[in-house]
Amino acid sequence: MKPKPDPDLSLARQQRTAGLTIAAAMLIWLGAQAAGQQGILPVRWLFLFDFATLAAMVWAMVVTYRVWRARRDR
Repeated sequence: MKPKPDPDLSLARQQRTAGLTIAAAMLIWLGAQAAGQQGILPVRWLFLFDFATLAAMVWAMVVTYRVWRARRDR
């Protein structure tokens, strides 16, 4: 028989993933902005990084909201 997974451990893992996603997205976005200011990246690539960062932030907010609801409903 498989042991039942601990819900607190699962929620903590999800929250850690969301936090790492936020941090990584912001670091990559800042690097892209700096490269764009130096003229290394064209503007259309900067828009791609902007939209990718926005998508990562929305995903992290959804995961954070779901974790918050799961902890609150216990």
